[in-house]
Amino acid sequence: MSPEQCKAARAMLNLSQGQLAKLSGVAESTIIPFEKSQRRPHNSTLDRLRIALENAGVEFIPANGGGAGVRLTSGKRQ
Repeated sequence: MSPEQCKAARAMLNLSQGQLAKLSGVAESTIIPFEKSQRRPHNSTLDRLRIALENAGVEFIPANGGGAGVRLTSGKRQ
């Protein structure tokens, strides 16, 4: 997951960085510099963020020919 995908997923779900911190168990002080591309967290931290966002209702799309992206899944929170 890229910083851009994380920000886009939060925007789609209308989540603040603080709300994502609570959902994922990752400190807001880790999320902020990640989303600003200032620091890359450990893979395990990225996994926690990704899982929290997926559980909230987004799907991450790999960069297969186009750019990587994110989209809402059906039947989840919007």
